[in-house]
Amino acid sequence: MGSKKLTWLITGCSSGFGLSLTRAAQAGGHRVIATSRNPSRTPDLVAEVEGKGGKWVQLDVDSAENSDVITKLEEGGEQIDVLVNNAGGSIYAPIETSTDEEIRAQMETMYFGPLRLIRAVLPHMRQRRSGVIVNMSSGASLDGIPTMGVYGGAKAGLDALTKILAKEVAPFKIRTLTVVLGTFNTNMPQSVVLGKTPLPDDYKGTVTEQIQELLLSGKIKPNGDKDKAMQALYQVVVGEGEGEGHETEKLLPLGSDMTLRLKGAKEYLDHALEVFDSVTNSVDVVVDK
Repeated sequence: MGSKKLTWLITGCSSGFGLSLTRAAQAGGHRVIATSRNPSRTPDLVAEVEGKGGKWVQLDVDSAENSDVITKLEEGGEQIDVLVNNAGGSIYAPIETSTDEEIRAQMETMYFGPLRLIRAVLPHMRQRRSGVIVNMSSGASLDGIPTMGVYGGAKAGLDALTKILAKEVAPFKIRTLTVVLGTFNTNMPQSVVLGKTPLPDDYKGTVTEQIQELLLSGKIKPNGDKDKAMQALYQVVVGEGEGEGHETEKLLPLGSDMTLRLKGAKEYLDHALEVFDSVTNSVDVVVDK
């Protein structure tokens, strides 16, 4: 795939990972259709992308009509080779106090929105017998960080969906890739949003309150470089550099903190099997001989 120039549609391109990946793909000579909720807020970025042969379109991931964007692009002659579901954001609150509005907003952005785009692009990719669907995930889907229950739940849901999708679309030569991200130098530390409901007194002094205070303090020092991460992702998608020979891989962890977090997830599962192995294997139907 390395020599072929692809058309990428990337969500959430006004900053962070989306912008970095847009620049990496364009630097590689590919065409990028960048999207954001309000392109008018970033005219310089729009000019940058379009000045390099790309296109910037308005796309609200939360909207039930977001899939119309893909339909119109394809009908207008675009052929989307790579869909990157990147847009996201967290409202930090314990599960107990999260409101329906806060829960639904996060699920729309990080589960239902990406799912609508996937469903919209699949018929076109299937017809062409080619395509890559990239879903950006998070270590929060693995290790259960307090205050990130809904965010982690949305990401974990999309992770599970992507595993199944990979098997369903493999016969059509469509590839899926889940990118599990650690902590990076995005604008997250400067854009923390807490839930609207005050923390109940019982949570005072707990790890939940401590994490909220840490988030608000601005003292989180991410160790990941978003530009390096998105260059690595770009290479894995196109099969160049770090991605050469790994074109069929379905899971890409990025960030040095992910080593311990992935090991922790494995230990969690191994422990359950170790403790309950005899029970796990003792509840089958007894077949009469």
